[in-house]
Amino acid sequence: MALNVCVSPNPKWVASPSIDSGSSLRPSLGSGFGNINIPSVNLNLSTRTTSLSLRRNFSVRSSLETAGPTVTVGQVTEVNKDTFWPIVKAAGDKTVVLDMYTQWCGPCKVMAPKFQELSKKYDDVVFLKLDCNQDNRPLAKELGIKVVPTFKILKDNKVVKEVTGAKYDDLVAAIDNVRLS
Repeated sequence: MALNVCVSPNPKWVASPSIDSGSSLRPSLGSGFGNINIPSVNLNLSTRTTSLSLRRNFSVRSSLETAGPTVTVGQVTEVNKDTFWPIVKAAGDKTVVLDMYTQWCGPCKVMAPKFQELSKKYDDVVFLKLDCNQDNRPLAKELGIKVVPTFKILKDNKVVKEVTGAKYDDLVAAIDNVRLS
């Protein structure tokens, strides 16, 4: 379950009551989930969407529903042409490993469970997978894919290593090399 907190300077984004300093908002919908502390304001989150407006020009919207792409440590996240770059940029200086595969590729199917295991082993690395289907062709072309599987390793929003084919040992070595550089 992911928690997204969106901050917007647009007061029209949410219609909610104003909260003055020292107030506390306790939503009546759902059961409590957690707390977010905002200077002098305590917001109890529920399992449903909760909104509050602080002063006239600052709104905070919190939701347990996904408002955008999220990544979970220890798991491989499926991306597409629209979510790939935002996730890579959000990763900052973390190493990102992208598995570029197709549904019909035998070697891709062999590497998939091994790639999943790597995501559990390296908790400081973001693991993504991209189905190189017709919808994602522009991104695959942008990344220069020629064969599947292809593993692209990115650091600071740039591809720094590539491993082509189902070469598990080469992939592990490349990940270690980039992580330690």
